[in-house]
This record gives sequence, structure tokens and C-alpha cells, in this order.
Amino acid sequence: MVDGAASNNVEYDGGDLEALSILKNYQNWIFARVAPCLGGTAAELGAGIGSFSALFAGNVTSLDAIEPSATLQARLQQTVGPLGNVRVLHQTAEDWLTDTAPAHYDCVVMINVLEHIRDDAAVLSGIYDRLKPGGRLIVFVPALQFLFSNIDRQVGHFRRYERTALQTVLAGAGFRIADLRFFDMLGILPWLVMNTWLGKTEFNPGLVGLYDRIGVPFTRAVESLAAPPLGKNLIAIAVKD
Repeated sequence: MVDGAASNNVEYDGGDLEALSILKNYQNWIFARVAPCLGGTAAELGAGIGSFSALFAGNVTSLDAIEPSATLQARLQQTVGPLGNVRVLHQTAEDWLTDTAPAHYDCVVMINVLEHIRDDAAVLSGIYDRLKPGGRLIVFVPALQFLFSNIDRQVGHFRRYERTALQTVLAGAGFRIADLRFFDMLGILPWLVMNTWLGKTEFNPGLVGLYDRIGVPFTRAVESLAAPPLGKNLIAIAVKD
């Protein structure tokens, strides 16, 4: 299964975000992994419908929720509007980088966004410049190119990342990688069968819910003991020294 996040494509309708909004255990698992690295002045690129924005807001001084899709703006604003420390910006990553002053943020988060950006190296270099010294970039992406499916194409993914590829592009932008690990090993098999082999282009709410209730708690417990050798996703914590 997969957690959804917003695309850098301004035409993105967010249908997968709505379908996957029931993945509360999965979202909380991701949040628990990144929460210790949050803090200060933060930005979330590709905020989507605000599922993570609402969680992040409690761990930072201020949050700029950046979302390029006009379709998702109303839902995002509805989600984070009551939160006094969140500002919604209707921009692509490239526009945000152009408008943002260097060395402005303590933390930047991208949850399932980097794979939507054609020139990921250029955007990462721009983010590096916008972080204060010691600032952190948190990246969560789909992993393993052999899992690339019709759903990846449908939602505008340019790639799924191999571990070495993500490590290389982050280091090339100037970051020191503090942590880089696979995430959700159990999720490889259902994704491979349902989406890659059978070519499904929609998520089954019943199966998604079942995986969230049973598969996620089990996998989270196992992966809390040791980092998995493979996973459906990769999560990286990168630092600007």
C-alpha cells in the first residue's frame, strides 16, 4: 500500500489522496519517524490535502504548506485553516524556490513529492540554499524501480528511487545524509502483485483499510527492531552542515 501526497503537477486532482486518507496508522508511522527532526521554521512541499500538515504543525514554530494544485487548495485550507501557525502557498516547488530567500528555514519536508519533479537535483539544490546552516531536509519517496506501475504513471511519477540513486542526488545537492533507510518491507508484495503485475489503477478501500489495520502495526513493530534490507519506500534525513 502507499501513502499519498501531492504532486508537483498543477493539474493533479488528488484522487489518490482521498482514497488513501483512511491510512491513519500508516500516516502516523511516517510522522513518528520524522517528528524528531521537525522544529523551528518549516516548509512542506506538496502539502496535498493537509493530512501531514496538521501533524507537522504541532512540532514546529511555523509551517509554510506549499501546494501547486488548485484542485486541492480548498481542502488544504480547510484542514489547516484553524491552525494559527500554518500558511498555505499556492506554488510549484520551482516557484517557491524563486520567491523564498536563502537560509530561511530550519526544516523542509517532502512526503511523496520528489518523484513527481522532473529535475529533482535542481530542486534539492534550491532547498539546500533555503535551509539555515544545520537545517534538515526530510524526504519520503517510493522505492524500487521494479515496482513501477500504472498507478505511478497515472499520478505523475517520473521514477521510483533506488537507495543509491537517492543517496547520490542528495549528496550532489550538498547534503550530509544523517539517515537513509527503506520503509515498509511488507508493502512490497501487495504492491508488486496488485499494481505492477495486475496493472490496477485504483486503490481498493477494503484492502487498503485491512493493510492499515493489520499489516502496518505488524511491519512497524518489526522495523522498529532493525532497519529492513528492502522496502516499498525510502526515507532520508539530510542535513545542511
